Amino acid sequence: MKNYTIEPNKDASAWFVKIEGVGLYEQHDKLDKAIEAGERVASENKPSRLQIMTKDKEVEETRTFKD
Repeated sequence: MKNYTIEPNKDASAWFVKIEGVGLYEQHDKLDKAIEAGERVASENKPSRLQIMTKDKEVEETRTFKD
């Protein structure tokens, strides 16, 4: 299963979509845009899991995409 993460930069002025084991995939200035991108890439690469982090880098939500 591929793992994707949405997390903020140091001051939460940008949000990163990251692929586990690869690194940065995309950067967005708004959380909702990062979530859209993360959902898109996770959905295209099923089975996968998308973790959305808070500004404090704690897991807020986990979404699973199955075949």
